[in-house]
Amino acid sequence: METELADFSVFDFNQILEATDNFSEENKLGEGGFGPVYKGCFPDGVEIAVKRLDSDSGQGFIEFKNEVELIAKLQHRNLVRLMGCCSQGEEKILVYEYLPNKSLDFFIFDEDRKALLDWDTRIAIIVGTAEGLLYLHKHSRLRVIHRDLKPSNILLDSEMNAKISDFGLAKIFSSNNTDTDTTRKVVGTYGYMAPEYASHGIFSIKSDVFSFGVLTLEIVSGKRNSHECGAFINLLGHAWQLFEEESWSELIDAALVPNIYSMEMMRCINIALLCVQENAVDRPTMLDVIAMLSNKTMILQKPKHPAYFSLSTAGNKEAPTTTQSCSVNDVTISTVTPR
Repeated sequence: METELADFSVFDFNQILEATDNFSEENKLGEGGFGPVYKGCFPDGVEIAVKRLDSDSGQGFIEFKNEVELIAKLQHRNLVRLMGCCSQGEEKILVYEYLPNKSLDFFIFDEDRKALLDWDTRIAIIVGTAEGLLYLHKHSRLRVIHRDLKPSNILLDSEMNAKISDFGLAKIFSSNNTDTDTTRKVVGTYGYMAPEYASHGIFSIKSDVFSFGVLTLEIVSGKRNSHECGAFINLLGHAWQLFEEESWSELIDAALVPNIYSMEMMRCINIALLCVQENAVDRPTMLDVIAMLSNKTMILQKPKHPAYFSLSTAGNKEAPTTTQSCSVNDVTISTVTPR
């Protein structure tokens, strides 16, 4: 081990090779836009997840190390912990804590496995994700916009606690919460992108709030946002219509028992619909969301119709022609700066 800091280590490439059995197929956990992910185990028994980044990043070791050291300073119980990195020649590797229960999408969209997620577990995942986002937006040493929040980026530990992963798309702010920024390179996943980001490259903390709203509706319903819902192109419009008609119970995942926690489920749907409002200014902050989730007597606003409301308004909106990458698992390492 070349260098060791309090919360971050720079590993020798041979250590990574040994831990992953030379990146064996048996240890491969998956493949993303950034490259493959492997399970590894150090000689002392510590299990790790190794992300082997594609070799075309063009970064030198110092630049790469500085970036991931800053990311490693993000410490919260609802964030996946970045343990260190490795860089040798063309190899750029991130080393994370290993989480045994994979990601939320492994459970929530599978007809058999979703039964393992009772309402207590689901609401804990919703709240944990909200707290992780609030930390990124407001309480961390850096100010971070994730920009790719989705079920596959919510990992679950041995007790099914939610941990947000993949900060490669994160935009770091050193200014206040209300600032927005614009990018010509829209990165992320359609279905979870706020309309102003997908169409114009405009992003802010409210972009993550939108993604959180989509995620919450998926957790409550057990359906993907892309699921066709009658006259509606996606889950958002369908959920809003049911909520307007006071038929929201039809949205609840059949694997759940809605009559026990019905009011809490209804509040979650209401909060989620507030998060997916068309205009960013109409969406709450994550601080507001936490308050609404924790204070069950707080009166909630009635949501307007959401973004991508129907077939006629949503369409398959394309990002600007300047967009270079926008895929399900597209990940890049962004430059990060201290607050």
